[in-house]
Amino acid sequence: MRGHGRRTAGRAGVPDPRRPRHDGGDGTMTLSHDVLVVGGGPAGLSAAARLAAAGLTVAIADEQPELGGQYFRRPSPAVLRAHGDHRPEGGRLIARVRELGVDCLTGHLVWGVADDGRTLFATAPDGGAVRLRARHVIVATGAYERTHPFPGWQLPGVTTPGFAQHLAAADGTPVGRRVLVAGSGPFLLPVACSLLDAGAEVVAVAEAGHPYTPSLRATAALRHPARLRELAGYMARLARARVPIWQGRVVTGASGDGRVSSVTVAATADPARPLGSFAVDAVCVGYGFRPQPELARLLGCEIRADAATGDAAPVTDAFGRTSRPGVYVVGEAAGIGGVHLARARGLLAAAHILGARGAGDRREVVRLAARARALGRFTALSEALYPSPAALQDALAGALPDETVVCRCEAVTAADVRAAAADRAGGDLNATKSWSRAGMGPCQGRFCGFAVAGLVRAAREGERGEPVFPARQPVRPVPVETLLALGEQEPEGDAA
Repeated sequence: MRGHGRRTAGRAGVPDPRRPRHDGGDGTMTLSHDVLVVGGGPAGLSAAARLAAAGLTVAIADEQPELGGQYFRRPSPAVLRAHGDHRPEGGRLIARVRELGVDCLTGHLVWGVADDGRTLFATAPDGGAVRLRARHVIVATGAYERTHPFPGWQLPGVTTPGFAQHLAAADGTPVGRRVLVAGSGPFLLPVACSLLDAGAEVVAVAEAGHPYTPSLRATAALRHPARLRELAGYMARLARARVPIWQGRVVTGASGDGRVSSVTVAATADPARPLGSFAVDAVCVGYGFRPQPELARLLGCEIRADAATGDAAPVTDAFGRTSRPGVYVVGEAAGIGGVHLARARGLLAAAHILGARGAGDRREVVRLAARARALGRFTALSEALYPSPAALQDALAGALPDETVVCRCEAVTAADVRAAAADRAGGDLNATKSWSRAGMGPCQGRFCGFAVAGLVRAAREGERGEPVFPARQPVRPVPVETLLALGEQEPEGDAA
């Protein structure tokens, strides 16, 4: 493959299965390992480190140029000087992975699966084609943000909270000088704090639910003191900066000449009736996170819809095992639960793989399983405090004006989706996609899929069908040359 010369030294006299194997003159490369981890965030890194420490050959593939994912993304030198490294454990974990000899395939986009179900296709940083084979595959692809359109959401200055957090925490740059943070979920609070640290004025945090109102359910958080201290720290930071938290409020519109300059807020219970508009030069709106199920679906894993979230995720057991032998899904890709649960899930999958190979430690498994259960209880509590994403989806979809652009890639409006769902497709999500072209652009529905599903469900008078678009490969745009190179040869041979 052009310019791709990764080599890993094996033990003396023993061929290293991580050594790239060229298939010939077609410009492709094949890499074989005991375990392939797709995703270099907290869950993937934790699993890779544990497996490599036990002597297995491990590769970790991530499309980003550096490991760490969103949570462990290393801040810029300027941010480190000003605020220090708030997550040093990430740097230590990445260093450990490299020290253990894990084959770190950064800049590698894994986008498809061969017919044999054991070979994955990837694109290297130089555009070259790579085949990845392994006895065990751990999918740790994380999540993407749950968004819902509103009039004006395509204006410059309208972003997701995740983008604002990345820009502020990693680069020390705020998305604007006067910012409204809105949506739902605990992630809004650290985003607002990061914006304050970066020098922005935060107008308010508009939370769709009422999670911070004292209640009997909220008192259950006292059983999780570490998480409670974290929440209290964010609330104290916002209070010192006099940032109000508006509960039961949603953003229903944005306007401006060439860039957002005003944002409209309404009550969650009645989003069609505005309560007021506020001058801003940026607004960050997001309603939590959704698992990324595409690769698991391509691998043939059973996927189950969640009526409460309006999402779909792979069916897994406590160890991350899926319906496909040898395939595990961990971290946020298996269900949203935060970084601590993600790491525990990654370690549990690693422990199960080691146990299956006769190298497991029962005490380790018991300890990890207990920790995962405890973290899962906190996740369930958090979900109960915030409004159901599916209920929010229904409320926001019902109030969405017809002229609102829903799919920005293909410029498809809410009226287009409603017409396709009601008149031509019989309400089926995939057929609606075909008729309206919603979800057919470069993002493949990652931004608009949640809203389109809500509009389709409204057309079906509340009947819940498939919550996500079917997975198609490539799951992301890849060079045509890559497809042609891989198409010249069928995958052959067994994994390492």
